[in-house]
Amino acid sequence: MKNNLVLLVCIVFFFNCTKKETNTNEGSCSKDVKGKSFKMYQMSEMSTLMEQMYVDNQRLRVRIQNGDTIGKFPNHFLKIHQAVMTDSTENDLFFKVQAKEFIKAQELIYQDPKNAKQHFNEGVNACIQCHEVKCSGPIPKIKKLYIQ
Repeated sequence: MKNNLVLLVCIVFFFNCTKKETNTNEGSCSKDVKGKSFKMYQMSEMSTLMEQMYVDNQRLRVRIQNGDTIGKFPNHFLKIHQAVMTDSTENDLFFKVQAKEFIKAQELIYQDPKNAKQHFNEGVNACIQCHEVKCSGPIPKIKKLYIQ
């Protein structure tokens, strides 16, 4: 009985996804709500840069926690000032100020390794403060960078 129910659900699902496109687009699994084809999302320069900065900071966090040498400031972080955003209107005065604060905190980690933990957490704070206003989605992920 259970197998028959599973088979029935599979058949209904299969036929629902393979229906011919109608005027209302009901049952069309290859089209979105407006009838347009789905497109692959391509990250902006800024999104890509922020993902790279996140990975770099994950590694830096481990080095700070382990008391390892900090290394050199990653100069690609400076691209934050000119990287193309998904929405160019987001590159406003608020973002520019926050980006400067983030870079300042990041540079201090390398200039003052004795207080690397404090400077690192200040950099995380700068990220969160900006994302609270601009794009809140990554905040939970960013918070995981804090060094307790």
